[in-house]
Amino acid sequence: MGTAASGVPSRGLFVIELVFALLITRIPYLSVPFKWFESYFHELSHGIATILSSGIVSHIQLFPNGTGFCFSQGGAPLLIGFAGYFGAACWGYLIYLLATWPKGIRVSFALLGALVVLSGLLWGRDLLTLAILAVLTIILLLPLRLSQNKILTQFLRIIGLMIMLNALASPTVLLGLGQGDAVMLAERSWIPAWIWVGMWLLSSICALYFAWRRVDKAANG
Repeated sequence: MGTAASGVPSRGLFVIELVFALLITRIPYLSVPFKWFESYFHELSHGIATILSSGIVSHIQLFPNGTGFCFSQGGAPLLIGFAGYFGAACWGYLIYLLATWPKGIRVSFALLGALVVLSGLLWGRDLLTLAILAVLTIILLLPLRLSQNKILTQFLRIIGLMIMLNALASPTVLLGLGQGDAVMLAERSWIPAWIWVGMWLLSSICALYFAWRRVDKAANG
């Protein structure tokens, strides 16, 4: 059902994996570690945007319920605020693309694991955040013990899809709240919070669409 040579699944397998990823994100307890991935890449994106706009990142903080904070000084507030949900969707798509590279699948897992470890060393301060980052590292590095690259590529594709799906669902909880990235951006830009939420939703939908286009293009030869 998948294209073994390229690592790109068939259209049917893509739909199956997407539904499977969606189901996992809805299962209590089982979904928690994968929500941490979206939260991690959300805060990591805040941190990267801070550095790119000449700011300084103090530390990041992650919580068991999938929320988090990036503590920083300076930088461009609009870029930093927008980068969280947008960046999580982009990371999900990038991870999905990496999963279509079978020859480098072990390198991809290793690099992602190293990224989590590095960000923990640089920006992890409290034991809870470090524990969550440790779990994410184990999820990324433990599959390397498997001998079949096909299983690795499929697992990484599902992780990428779950990150994109969580990035799609997460901004909706901001609607009606008096806090969060959308409210901060609205206060600084005079653009209503719901428009910022809409842009984040659109970016996540586009990420999923581009993943589908990757599959569809491969299927068409």
